[in-house]
Amino acid sequence: MSASGIDLYTWATPNGWKASCTLEELQIPYTPYPLDIMKRQHKTPEFSRLNPNEKIPAIVDHEAGDFAVFESGAIMIYLAEKAGRLLPTEFKARSRVIQWLMFQMGGVGPMQGQANVFFRYFPERLPGAIARYQNEVRRLYGVLDQRLADNEWLAADFSIADIANWSWCRIHNWAGVAADDLPNLNRWMAAIEQRPGCAKGVRIPHETNYNKSDAESAGVFVKDVQSILGR
Repeated sequence: MSASGIDLYTWATPNGWKASCTLEELQIPYTPYPLDIMKRQHKTPEFSRLNPNEKIPAIVDHEAGDFAVFESGAIMIYLAEKAGRLLPTEFKARSRVIQWLMFQMGGVGPMQGQANVFFRYFPERLPGAIARYQNEVRRLYGVLDQRLADNEWLAADFSIADIANWSWCRIHNWAGVAADDLPNLNRWMAAIEQRPGCAKGVRIPHETNYNKSDAESAGVFVKDVQSILGR
C-alpha cells in the first residue's frame, strides 16, 4: 500500500474503469493495484477487509485516515465530492447526475453484465437468456440515445454519470448488442473517448481489447468461468 494519496484495487472491467476514469478526470493522485478476477485475486481475507462483497473496484483514501470505499458508484460520488467536481452541489442538478448514475447501476450495468455472461461465458448456449438480456440492454441504450438527442451530456455538464454509462456502453459489442443506428449515443461515446482522462482510465490497470472475435475468446473464458461457477 502507498503511504499517501489513494490506493485503487481494480481490474480491466467497466466497473473498474468507472473508478480509474474518475480518478484520471479529477487528476487525483492514486496507485493502482491490479486484482486479476479470473485468478480470484479479489477473494482474499485482505481484500475482504476493504470490501466485504469481494468485488472490484475498491479504494483506500490515506488522506482520510485510510478510509475504504467500495461499490463503483459510491467510489465515484466520494471522489467527486472530495475534488468538488463532476457532481454539482445545487440539489436539483446533483439529483439529475445521481439519477443517471443510478440508471447505469440499476439498469445498464446489471443487464449488460448478464448479457456478457450468457453471450460470452456461460458453458451452455441459452438463446432465451441471451435474447432477454441483449434486448433489455438495447432498450436501455435507446433511453440514453433519446436523452442525448437534445443534451450534450446526460445531466447538463459532463459528470460521473457520463463516465459510468460510457464505461459500459463502449464495449457493447462484447455483449453482442449493436448500436450503429443510435447516432446520439455514438456521438456521445466518441466525445468521451477523446477525453484524456477517460482515454487513460480505460488503460488501467492494463489495456484490454473487448472486440475480440468469438473464436479468439472462446475456450479461454469458458474454462475460467466454469471454475468460478463451480465455487
